[in-house]
Amino acid sequence: QVQLVESGGGLVQAGGSLRLSCAASGGTFRSYAMGWFRQAPGKEREFVAAISWSGRNKYYADSVKGRFTISRDNAKSTVYLQMNSLKPEDTAVYYCAADPQADYSLAHSYNYWGQGTQVTVSS
Repeated sequence: QVQLVESGGGLVQAGGSLRLSCAASGGTFRSYAMGWFRQAPGKEREFVAAISWSGRNKYYADSVKGRFTISRDNAKSTVYLQMNSLKPEDTAVYYCAADPQADYSLAHSYNYWGQGTQVTVSS
């Protein structure tokens, strides 16, 4: 069983930056594709970014492309989401997810989820 714990959320002004971390335990981290999703109040959970087990392939939602960067450190069993040029519409709870066979942008293809971390961007 894989456990995922997100951290790094908070309150930031528009144009600012945050770096989210997701620490994994209980599984073979280097064999998992990892994804970041977010859910704003009253909205469905949406794909943000994903990274292959090797880190070689990265995928982004159009809304964050050029502003967010996903990365992973397999030695630390941690995946990161660097968020720059934040906008008020980025406000949401951010979740990381893991699965050895995830279809990167599809939430239902991930079996393991963290509890989420709140990101609030003020205008």
